[in-house]
Amino acid sequence: MQEREPNLVTSGLSGPVTKDGVTVDVHIVRLENETDWSLEVVNEAGTSIVWDNLFSSDDAALVEFRRTVAEEGMRAFLDNGNVLPFRR
Repeated sequence: MQEREPNLVTSGLSGPVTKDGVTVDVHIVRLENETDWSLEVVNEAGTSIVWDNLFSSDDAALVEFRRTVAEEGMRAFLDNGNVLPFRR
């Protein structure tokens, strides 16, 4: 019998964030059978930025997002010409 794929749990801390005229979608998620959370930020162009490390809580992931914004600004999530598009 084949095992089912685990469900994806989305934190209530996920959602759109707008600051300095830039809007991004913050995704804080984990697999239902895991305890660590992942952090992904998707900009208005659909570019995804995913942190390599996992976080022990959804709060910790949000703190990391806010730290990044405080240090680098929301512009850090904009496409800046060094993104290579996938071939279609």
